[in-house]
Amino acid sequence: MLEKKYDHKLVEESKYSKWLEAGYFKSGVRGSEPFCIVIPPPNVTGRLHLGHAWDTTLQDIIIRYKRMDGFDALWVPGMDHAGIATQAKVDGKLREEGLEPRSMDREDWLKHAWSWKEEYAKNIREQWGVMGHSLDYSKERFTLDEGLSKAVSTIFMKLYERGLIYRGERIINWDPAAKTALSNEEVIYKEVKGNLYHIKYYFENSDEYITIATTRPETIFGDVGVAVNPDDERYKNIVGKKVLVPFINRVVPIVADDYVEADFGTGMLKVTPAHDQNDFEVGRRHNLENLLCINDDGAMNDLAADFSGMDRFECREKLVEMIKDKHLEKIEEITHSIGHSERSNAIVEPFLSKQWFVKMDHLAQQVLDFQNTEDKVNFVPKRFEKTLTQWMENVHDWCISRQLWWGHRIPAWYKGDDVVVSVECPGEGYVQDEDVLDTWFSSALWPYSTLGWPDNLDEKYFPNNCLVTGYDIIFFWVSRMIFTSLEFTEKKPFNDVLIHGLIRDKQGRKMSKSLGNGVDPMDVIEEYGTDSLRFFLATSSAPGQDLRYDEEKVAATWNFINKIWNASRFVLLEESEEKELSISDKWILHKMNLTIEKVRKHMEKYEFNIVGTELNNFIWNDFCDWYIELSKVERNNKILRLVLTNILKMLHPFMPYVTEEIYQKLDSDTESIMISEYPKKTKEFAFPKEYLELEEIKDVIVKIRNIKSELEIPKGFGIINNLENSEIINKNKEIFEKLLKCEMVNESNLDKCEVTFGRGSVVVCYEAEEDNNKIEKLVQEKEKLEQSISKREKLLANEKYVANAPKEIVEMDREKLKIEKQKLADIIKEIK
Repeated sequence: MLEKKYDHKLVEESKYSKWLEAGYFKSGVRGSEPFCIVIPPPNVTGRLHLGHAWDTTLQDIIIRYKRMDGFDALWVPGMDHAGIATQAKVDGKLREEGLEPRSMDREDWLKHAWSWKEEYAKNIREQWGVMGHSLDYSKERFTLDEGLSKAVSTIFMKLYERGLIYRGERIINWDPAAKTALSNEEVIYKEVKGNLYHIKYYFENSDEYITIATTRPETIFGDVGVAVNPDDERYKNIVGKKVLVPFINRVVPIVADDYVEADFGTGMLKVTPAHDQNDFEVGRRHNLENLLCINDDGAMNDLAADFSGMDRFECREKLVEMIKDKHLEKIEEITHSIGHSERSNAIVEPFLSKQWFVKMDHLAQQVLDFQNTEDKVNFVPKRFEKTLTQWMENVHDWCISRQLWWGHRIPAWYKGDDVVVSVECPGEGYVQDEDVLDTWFSSALWPYSTLGWPDNLDEKYFPNNCLVTGYDIIFFWVSRMIFTSLEFTEKKPFNDVLIHGLIRDKQGRKMSKSLGNGVDPMDVIEEYGTDSLRFFLATSSAPGQDLRYDEEKVAATWNFINKIWNASRFVLLEESEEKELSISDKWILHKMNLTIEKVRKHMEKYEFNIVGTELNNFIWNDFCDWYIELSKVERNNKILRLVLTNILKMLHPFMPYVTEEIYQKLDSDTESIMISEYPKKTKEFAFPKEYLELEEIKDVIVKIRNIKSELEIPKGFGIINNLENSEIINKNKEIFEKLLKCEMVNESNLDKCEVTFGRGSVVVCYEAEEDNNKIEKLVQEKEKLEQSISKREKLLANEKYVANAPKEIVEMDREKLKIEKQKLADIIKEIK
């Protein structure tokens, strides 16, 4: 028997370890048709947050459902080394211990990094366990493990051989805090208040000048020219002349270039090729020198003369102060979009640097072409496919080198000007590239590298059946998995992509440390249990939508589970026995059949919010509130247990712990609900006639209860047995008497009220109240009606309202006025 009170801590204790020991999570044991999900690998940087809990809960629901539905279900676990983020964490820990990370030997530093990885990988596995995730740990992978490292090297070399990877000097996004390059996707743009500085550039040997507006005066130390539009009539006569760069008096030419917009600002552009992507292209077209004036740590270099060694922003302030008399024309306050590092939040520095790039034209076109085929990757919801295609249509070459120690070291070797791409050292005198690859490079191979590629791809589980991820990383990750998979396996990486949104707080704000509105899923589980959290996360938003965390709704889910617990205790009171099916039994079996059909339909479409609604309605309303009450009229233990078993099975993917606990008490055929068969709709439980008849009985009972409440009828009342108008009542006399706590009578001298329903009517007889309270209530209702009638009459007397409002609204008001007047007349009559 179940404990008297539902205690989530007792229920969820030790079950996970038993499931693991029994091998229920392993693939290749049950089922024939494969179904595979590869987990989006969490970073080994700390504890999992609520977003991870949501993402992985959705995956576990799908896997548990498919496993119960007869599939050979594989859910591959794994983690990501997370280059920049993890290195920052390890460096911080070392500094706390009094060690300077960059003064260490690389190999010594890596030992500390691997130690960090082991510690936090253990934490992540423990959290997966608390969440009840049915992962096949025998297949666990890590982006820096031996097999994935081989896959990464293989892809790099193949791309290089195909001319799709190159090394070149380009303007890249530079994080001066982490001292590494960033891809475009790792730059977050924020609206920031700033200034537009209008600076005078004097012509050589002249007091005349031109004015150029810039937001970054500190970069003038890298200025090598001024550009104007060739069609701008204002400046045609100065093209070819030379001006002096303020403060340093470097002589630079004025060139004509189509890039310059004549109607933007002053129509002139200072050209700083080493610190701006567009300036770099202008400089290249006009053979201008590339002068880098800022170091990789964000400090000015020797080109900045007296400002050498000064932070770039401090330099800006002091330089403006020094040139204000001669060169500063005015300062204009503006708000502009500034790139910040996704990892360190440092303001990104456009930086001329030699890096490795993936050439994207061919790879992006391959994705666009594939998405025009019938075999394309299916996005759920479909609208998110546009995010992919728009990104692929506008993608730039991908900078993949990072100036870090933690990651896949680039398999390139240098000896003078000679470059050899190889895993092994090509010979004496060659030195390997110090940089590592972008974390997303290894993540891009995740769907197939985790399954054995390049040595022995397990094609039974590839392509994966489903990927679950957030809409915020479609371009970071989803697009890259698709183009690498198409290029190297000639297959899509997965059939479906289930997209979810972001978790926000109750007010709709993004969760962040600065707002202090973050929620630790482990704290929620301590208070309400894993099952409550999982059900809330999975059923509180539609695919693709953001989810607002609401503790009250988690508490409501706990109450829902408690309701199931108490209902299960009622069911378990007596043993199962054979009995002839009553109308109530047939009704609940038919209703269960309909629910199974709907639940299956929406499970297949990943519409877990609709599944949650269907299950809540069936369990709370139909099973608990109606069928259990009907069972007190005539109890059928076999049907009670059958329906409860199917309820538990449909709930199990969402609530693994409590469903297992109750299932074990039902003496079911299988040792665990995890490996039981998911319910299917069956003709055996189809009773449409009895279902409709009991629905009518319910309707009559509800109407009588409403009348009883409205008229404040005391507990004892009767129903006049009218054979002509109430056949359904006479046929199901015991149900009405027990559920309504009334008695059937042939006639009565008491007050009467007729209740009509679909196929007839019934008369309720009762002893009316005689006290003053009733009169007081009628007077109060009379006053409310009089006020409402007065307002509605004024509204309908307004010709503009009647002429302009929708006709159906006006008619509705007229009908309501008519009803209110009739009700008022009845009340006045009753008071008299």
